[in-house]
Amino acid sequence: MQSIHTFLGENTAAMLAHIETLVRLESPSRDAAAINKVQDAIQDLLEPMGTVERHHHELGDVLHVQINGTSSERVVLLAHADTVYPHGTWQNNWRVEGDRVYAPGAYDMKAGIVQAIWAIRAIFETGRDPRCTIDFLITPDEEIASHAGRPFIEELAKGAKAVLVLEPPHLNGDLKVARKGVGGYRVTIRGRAAHQGTEPENGRNAIVSTAHFIQEVVKLQDLSKGTTLGPNVIKGGSAMNVVADEVYLEVDIRVWTSEEAERIDAAIKKIVPLEGTTYEILDGLNRPAMEPSDGTFALLEKAQKIANALGFNPGAARVGGGSDGNFTAKLAPTIDGFGAFGANAHQKEFEYIDIPSLAPRSALIAGMLLEI
Repeated sequence: MQSIHTFLGENTAAMLAHIETLVRLESPSRDAAAINKVQDAIQDLLEPMGTVERHHHELGDVLHVQINGTSSERVVLLAHADTVYPHGTWQNNWRVEGDRVYAPGAYDMKAGIVQAIWAIRAIFETGRDPRCTIDFLITPDEEIASHAGRPFIEELAKGAKAVLVLEPPHLNGDLKVARKGVGGYRVTIRGRAAHQGTEPENGRNAIVSTAHFIQEVVKLQDLSKGTTLGPNVIKGGSAMNVVADEVYLEVDIRVWTSEEAERIDAAIKKIVPLEGTTYEILDGLNRPAMEPSDGTFALLEKAQKIANALGFNPGAARVGGGSDGNFTAKLAPTIDGFGAFGANAHQKEFEYIDIPSLAPRSALIAGMLLEI
């Protein structure tokens, strides 16, 4: 194992060069052409090691590279190529300050992709083979709910021995064993317009009915269980002297368990509109809760043992945000957070990765691929 760590340490500059290449290929979600350029660059790095499949989608290509191991059992490496930043958001797309690189999408999550590529390369360069066949999947749309990627994610997770998600670790370097289920309700509240001064009694105020709906929604929260509901977007009304006839509302939902998701969904759909108004309720949870299993904790124990030998000690984190690991946890043992150490995801000019951590965290991925 030490020879792999040494190899990766000696190649940290090359790893950084590959991360810089991916970062400078800006890839905002929904820009398929830009995302495909990133996929091209990743494919160039992985193609010498495995068999490539590209699945075309209007949101960007789904890239799947299969790398043979010593057995037909499979491990899935899961990553995404899109970022939250529009083109030109940062003044400088690559800024090195001491041991840190500030760069858009480096922490979330292009550095994690490169760490995994170099982990596989290190295995081969040190004369070894992965224990299991590796399915390396890079999707184009994780930041916008994974509509393109989800079918491929779930299909590969079925029957897999493990899924390792290359998202960054928790802030102190911990691996993520659980994530909340995430989603949102889009609600249209309709009433009837009328003149506020001359005949308000003929109107049915959609804003008042929306206030009723929001009050009922907030009552459904259960903070003791981590269940939160956020009515965070609202638009409606046309003029001060017109009874509002339509409102649009978005409600964020976060839950730790599928049971809580089912409870919330049923209760929201039972809320009765005020007289003369209607509720059209769409969507809901789009990522199920990532709930840990016995297999998850077995993977964690293995990862901690490997990491301890490399000089660090990741704990087990439970976080409120979702990832593509939410889709796989019920299908295969899943651990998230194998990506780059750093901080400030989605924060313009402040997102960064820690350079000295690249080699040991890449070596952790290699160790998992050798021992799972």
